[in-house]
Amino acid sequence: MARTAIKLKDFSKVDIAVCPPFTALCEVSRELNGSNIEVGAQNIYFEDKGAFTGEISPLMLKGICKYVIVGHSERRHILNESDELINKKLIAALEHGFTPIFCIGEKLDEREKGMETNVIQNQLKNGLKGISKYKIIKLIIAYEPVWAIGTGKNATPEQAQEMHAFIRSQMKKLCGKEEGDKIRILYGGSVKADNIKSIIMKSDVDGALVGGASLDADGFAKIVRAASEV
Repeated sequence: MARTAIKLKDFSKVDIAVCPPFTALCEVSRELNGSNIEVGAQNIYFEDKGAFTGEISPLMLKGICKYVIVGHSERRHILNESDELINKKLIAALEHGFTPIFCIGEKLDEREKGMETNVIQNQLKNGLKGISKYKIIKLIIAYEPVWAIGTGKNATPEQAQEMHAFIRSQMKKLCGKEEGDKIRILYGGSVKADNIKSIIMKSDVDGALVGGASLDADGFAKIVRAASEV
């Protein structure tokens, strides 16, 4: 992590955050304290306290990280997290002052059936239920085309822009045009150093949620460098 921090210390044109496993979260937070790299958690539970063995409450994360990932595709589709549970987590994260990275995205069969916009619309509607527009504008959205993650299929920059533009239109309906334009929408579909530029150049793509490519310090630095050049 120190090596990553050194490689990224001169980047000021982009916001950088890393989200390590819970077992390394405290150590990484201490290591990066005072640097230009923020820290996030990969998940959060919605209750402050109680008999929830193995879960990480908002109070446990206080002072350790700024961001929390909520609704990641793997938690949705492998661990069967529902929109209702994700909604509770978003509400809890916002109430405790974290910046949620709210993940949404369609699976391959949904894309092939032409259901992608319906899926995204429902995930946004259900995930943001009961959250005021004044709090919605504080979160970050990450579009994860599940069909383009580790499948050998790649979303084109045009496909990414199409879905980001749709998400943007939905956010404008919820928050108003001016605020909807300000909400950051990240792309999270097998982002690598050789494709980040073509994707992030699109008008509604504000950044990237980097997966496996972030595990290599040199590769991650290349992605950040490419993004900062755009």
